Amino acid sequence: MTFHVFHPQSQSQSHPPSRPRGRLRLLAAGAALCAAALAPVDAAAQQALGCLIEPSQTVELGAPVVGVVSRMLAERGDNVRKGQVLVQLSAAVERAGYSAAEQRSRAQAELASAESAEAFAHSKLQRTRELHGQAFVSAVAVDQAVADHAMAAARTRQVREQLEVAAQDLAVAGAQLGQRVIRSPLDGVVLERYASPGERVEDKPVLRLAVLDPLRVEVLMPAAAFLRIRPGMAATVLPELPGLPPQQAQVQLVDRTIDAASSSFRVRLLLPNPDGALPGGLRCKVSFAGLAAPAPAPAAAVPMPAALAAPRP
Repeated sequence: MTFHVFHPQSQSQSHPPSRPRGRLRLLAAGAALCAAALAPVDAAAQQALGCLIEPSQTVELGAPVVGVVSRMLAERGDNVRKGQVLVQLSAAVERAGYSAAEQRSRAQAELASAESAEAFAHSKLQRTRELHGQAFVSAVAVDQAVADHAMAAARTRQVREQLEVAAQDLAVAGAQLGQRVIRSPLDGVVLERYASPGERVEDKPVLRLAVLDPLRVEVLMPAAAFLRIRPGMAATVLPELPGLPPQQAQVQLVDRTIDAASSSFRVRLLLPNPDGALPGGLRCKVSFAGLAAPAPAPAAAVPMPAALAAPRP
C-alpha cells in the first residue's frame, strides 16, 4: 500500500487564493449598478425626446338659443378675431321687439308734458299763497293749489319711472337680439364648420376654433428627471416637418404626479407662434438646455458591499 503526503505550501504555491479576484468582481458590479442608476437621467439630458405640438386652446362654439342659421360669416381656415361675428341666426321677431323697446325708451314728449304741468302747478301755488297773504283768496284755494302741485309732481315721477322701465326693457331686448349672433371668444383660426344657412341649431356646435399663438408642446419625461425640470426652463423644439428650423420654447407646467405604469410624467411647454408659420398637430423632438448630467456622488455616499467591507485576513 502506497501513501501520498500533500504539503500545504506546495498547494498554495500552485493555486493562488481567489479572494482578490472576487473583490474585483464585486467592485465592478457596484460601478455597473451606479452607472445603470444614472443612465436614464443622462439619456434624458443628452437625447431629444418625442413630443407633440398642439393648439394652446380649442373651443367648440354653439348657439345659446334654438334658432335657424341665416348667415355663416366664417369658413374653415379663416383667421378670426375676438368679438368678430361668425354666425347670424334668424332674428326678425327679436329685432322688432328691440325697435319697439327703443322707441319707448326715447319717448320724451310725455315727460316734457308732465314737467311743464308740474312747473305750472308750482307757480300757481306761489301766486295763490301771495294772494292769500293779501286776503284776496281763502285758505281753501291754497289747499287746492297745494294738491294740484302734488299731483303734477307725482305724474312727473311716474313718467320718469316708466322711462326707466323702458330702458330696462330695451336692455332685455338687446340681450335677446344679441343671442342671435355668435361671436368669436378668442383670436384664432376656424378648424371646422358644422352648420350651413337654413339649418336648425339646438344642441350641436356650429364652429370649432383653435388658438395657434402660442402653441402647446406636450412631452413625456422619464421619472429620473423629475427633480430637475422646472417651470421657466428653456427648451429647443424641432418640428418633424422638412424646412422648419428649431424653435425656442419654455416650460409652462410640470405634472406633480408620476405615472407608475410607464415611470414617466408630463411636461407642457409654450411655443410662441406670432406669424402662424407652425401648424398644430405636428410631432417633434425636444431637448432641454438646462438638463445637464448630475455630478458624481462622493465615494463616502456610495454604500460599500458587505463583502468588500469585511476585514482582510
